[in-house]
Amino acid sequence: MRQVITEREEVHRMSSKNKTEVLIDGKIYTLSGYESEEYLQRVATYINNKLAELKKLDGYARLSQELKSILLELNVADDYFKAKNQVEMVEEELAQKDQELYDLKHELISTQIKLEDAAKELEAKGITARVLDMHTIKPLDEQAIDGLLDRKLLVTVEEHSVIGGLGGAVAE
Repeated sequence: MRQVITEREEVHRMSSKNKTEVLIDGKIYTLSGYESEEYLQRVATYINNKLAELKKLDGYARLSQELKSILLELNVADDYFKAKNQVEMVEEELAQKDQELYDLKHELISTQIKLEDAAKELEAKGITARVLDMHTIKPLDEQAIDGLLDRKLLVTVEEHSVIGGLGGAVAE
């Protein structure tokens, strides 16, 4: 039988605290929070892994419990700030990529307007021109190229090596 969860039940489930027992450093603790039990277990695993790292350090066993706790807290804070810094760097990179994309879109629109204006100027002089954007040559849009074969002159403009490019494909 399929269980149907109403919106009210879903809101209640999301707003109610989860409790789960976890094992941290050989002791059982009950954690509670609005996060899933799986998440709470992952937090406990993270702490256990940090403790295991610290226990490998020379002299750790001789430290007082207070110093062990401070060392754990410092390591967790270090991980937090490193992760936060990494997020900030990714966000900055994303913002740069967004700006680059914005600039490229505007450059493309500007180029399209220039091409349309050039085509109008040529048409005013009795020359029929057509611009075909071939953003990729693999797979080659042979049907689009076949539509241009009745032209007296066919010019390709590329921004890479002409060897093996669009000009070669059209010539074939």
